[in-house]
Amino acid sequence: MTSQTILDRPTDRYDEPVTDSSGPLRRPAPTPGSGAADRTPDSSSERIEQMLNSSNHPISIRGTVPDSSPDAPLYEIKANLFKALAHPARVRILEILVAAGGPCPVSDLLDALGLEASLLSQHLAVLRRHHVVTSTRSGNAVTYELAHPQVADLLAVARSFLLDRLTTQQKQLALATRLESAR
Repeated sequence: MTSQTILDRPTDRYDEPVTDSSGPLRRPAPTPGSGAADRTPDSSSERIEQMLNSSNHPISIRGTVPDSSPDAPLYEIKANLFKALAHPARVRILEILVAAGGPCPVSDLLDALGLEASLLSQHLAVLRRHHVVTSTRSGNAVTYELAHPQVADLLAVARSFLLDRLTTQQKQLALATRLESAR
């Protein structure tokens, strides 16, 4: 099995669960000579770090969070952010949060999106891991909001870029149609 993150796999539909299709995740037993069994970690955090960095681990955790490595180049961190945004449901979640202008209950997100609760939860988890949204729990109620107001600016720039591109394409199509009819 190759090491890849859940976000690296393409999806054909935005309503598919964001899960690992290889089945339950289990930590493989260390193999002799791999280094994992040869060292005795001093703390539980070192054991976890050792497990995650092991080449035997079925899912690569490194790189799934934008700031997973402090020495990662900025372009890698940006690419991971865009991976988190590269799903129609997650973009729609962000648009709803921008329109709300503040904390938005999960129930409102469920109503607006029409997704299963478990699927919405998975998408929100991706956005939380990438520090795009924050959540607040009060009793049984959970609300979400943008982690930074510039996320709204990012969506506005993307919209402007796409509208400009569409306008250019329409102009090119109109010119091509005129040329074709002139023949």
